[in-house]
Amino acid sequence: MSENSVLTADDVKGLQPLYAAVIAAIKEVYDPEIPVNVYDLGLIYELTINKDHEVSILMTFTAPNCPMADQVIAEVQQGVEDVPGVTKCHIELTFEPAWDRSMLSEEARVELGLEQDDDVYGKLDSEI
Repeated sequence: MSENSVLTADDVKGLQPLYAAVIAAIKEVYDPEIPVNVYDLGLIYELTINKDHEVSILMTFTAPNCPMADQVIAEVQQGVEDVPGVTKCHIELTFEPAWDRSMLSEEARVELGLEQDDDVYGKLDSEI
């Protein structure tokens, strides 16, 4: 890592509004099968922004064989690249660690009507 790529405390402070805007953009993208945005589903494992305002995202899906994966990735990328100040967005897909219901945010649990110990798929399957 070059010295120029290391963020200072002032850099981090200056990037906070951009970081919040990127998260807000990601929250506009919903999983096609579960009525919760991909951020609150816990599908975003890592989000970084460098000094050049390039965003890198490490994400996953609830299942490795998601038929809508390409569409969701494209929506996340387009949404992030539309955020004023973002110069580029790179998304990497991973399935390690595998997604599980413990990754749901509190907002997602409330939206899905789940208690801490409920099984998201059992609950959703019974409603479909």
